[in-house]
Amino acid sequence: MTLQEPVKLTSYSTKGGCGCKIGPADLSQVIRSLPAAVPDPNLLVGLDTSDDAGVYKLSDDLALVQTVDFFTPIVDDPYDFGQVAAANAISDIYAMGGRPLTVLNIVAFPISKLDKQVLADILRGAGDKVKEAGATLVGGHSIDDNEPKFGLAVTGLIHPDKIRANAGAKPGDKLILTKPIGVGILTTSIKRDKLSPEEIKRVTQVMATLNKTAAETMEPYEVHACTDVTGFGLLGHASEVAKGSGVGLRIRQADVPVLPRVRELAEEGIVPGGTKNNFAHLQGSVTFPETLDQVGQWILCDAVTSGGLLISVAGDQGDALLADLRKAGVEASLIGEATAEHPGHIVVE
Repeated sequence: MTLQEPVKLTSYSTKGGCGCKIGPADLSQVIRSLPAAVPDPNLLVGLDTSDDAGVYKLSDDLALVQTVDFFTPIVDDPYDFGQVAAANAISDIYAMGGRPLTVLNIVAFPISKLDKQVLADILRGAGDKVKEAGATLVGGHSIDDNEPKFGLAVTGLIHPDKIRANAGAKPGDKLILTKPIGVGILTTSIKRDKLSPEEIKRVTQVMATLNKTAAETMEPYEVHACTDVTGFGLLGHASEVAKGSGVGLRIRQADVPVLPRVRELAEEGIVPGGTKNNFAHLQGSVTFPETLDQVGQWILCDAVTSGGLLISVAGDQGDALLADLRKAGVEASLIGEATAEHPGHIVVE
């Protein structure tokens, strides 16, 4: 291979992006088998609620936020893959309300199969996104692997009183989503050469957009819970909010933003295995309307990579936050609300 030949990164992996996560059902079984952690009063957020990152208190006004995320190629262009992987990893810090501080690169790369320039471009894309986030690269680790994988371990800072956990939503809260869904179906379509260059550019732009602006915009508001929508899909992550908070959620399917052509491609049978696993795992936790067909249900469970924030904000502040997000250029939508009915359950309307 010469440097002039385009590389199709997605051809080197069987799954892509957050769709290669271990499914929620299997993962929950593994986590249940772990020994109980030694209690630590400084651990403010740990494994208990499947939150986006861990938070450890250093002092009365300072805490560390820590997360790690890596995956197989989600797009073919190496630079774009680096951008998306970095944005996805850093997003966990923003979802907690924190500020990213330092990052470590995590690299698995078939060094004898792919040109070294491919890896250089992945790292360059990630480096540019890290710089955009205002964080600092401090090192990393690499291994030789037949399947390329890339991501970041990220450390951030937050005030202990300003943590935006995924557990804390209250009845009456409004639910705001800051990016459209359907990413898993579209990126699977990339592997099957079903998207035009313009469509690839659009879904890549969505994934590579940092949640920085959304996180900064929500900061002065009374946000009771927040999470980012990734591999477990919109309803999977919303279910974590509902169960962790002890509230019910109503989500209006018609108000959920979906990227163009998602339904068309899903109707052609392009639905990732991770999306179907998410749907299966949510049986008993979600009630769908009779008018919503199987494809529509799958779309709401679609395995997203580097998705938006799902924000549960005080009901009387929902419209103002939505307006401010849109004014700041965020593709935000008000998609539902939290209720006191059916705690831990989601009703799709």
